[in-house]
Amino acid sequence: MTWNLKGTHAQEGDIAELVGLSHKHFLITLKADGELHTHRGVVYHNDLIGLPWGSELASHTGAPFYLLQPALGDLLKETPRNTQIMYPKEIGYILVNMGIGPGMHVLEAGTGSGSLTTAFAYAVGENGRVTSYEARPEMQNLARKNLTRIGLVDRVNFKLGNISDGFEEKNVDALFLDVPNPYDYIAQVRAALKPGGFFGCILPTANQISRLLPELRRYQFSFVDVLEILIRFYKPEPDRFRPVDRMIAHTGYLIFGRPIIKLAGAETETEAEAEDNQGDVIVDDNDETEMDLI
Repeated sequence: MTWNLKGTHAQEGDIAELVGLSHKHFLITLKADGELHTHRGVVYHNDLIGLPWGSELASHTGAPFYLLQPALGDLLKETPRNTQIMYPKEIGYILVNMGIGPGMHVLEAGTGSGSLTTAFAYAVGENGRVTSYEARPEMQNLARKNLTRIGLVDRVNFKLGNISDGFEEKNVDALFLDVPNPYDYIAQVRAALKPGGFFGCILPTANQISRLLPELRRYQFSFVDVLEILIRFYKPEPDRFRPVDRMIAHTGYLIFGRPIIKLAGAETETEAEAEDNQGDVIVDDNDETEMDLI
């Protein structure tokens, strides 16, 4: 099976997305003589194989469906899971803010169901690699199956173990923790990351962040950001355009930082100065109406 974004026509073995009325989504792997049974009728795989992507088709009852190539976000939202997965709204920001790209070596701890692992594996490309630590064998097995399903498992090195013992890898480009107590492992993170590399983690509660921030300062992490991402969709109807009734609000706080090397005798930013610098406003002399938050 393959997650194919390059071809123009659906082929046997491709992961396909069928979208029906009310935007009901189905992810299937196309195979000869396969069938998808829905409440709006049966869709036969043989009718899909060879069709151009974007084609409209009908179930055996005549209900309309559209054949699409799934986006990364579609795959992530449909990831089989035993625990809460990370949402695409956080994952997208993580990839961009941590500079994850082709050829990088990304280290993560807390594989879970493999949602973020999938995004990392996709972003690093064929020449990059992802090393993922997980303490629970059952979760690692599920993540491996999920990565195998979309053809990205070869880019990931799964490791089973407790990260309190440290990471075997050194000078990695980026490291992300999805564990409940990241403040206990900042020394191990610092030892594994290259100077100036990218660190990130996600936490659900504010008190966890309050325990993490002193540890980041202790181990000389700078450029620390804490944020959350809220997303609200709107009804795409010209005559009744308005927000949808439900929104994905708080799902977690994101924390980022960069390990730096301080010169001997150099001034360091105090806790009070760091607090004062949050939310400073710079006014562009050329346009006093534009302000950038730093």
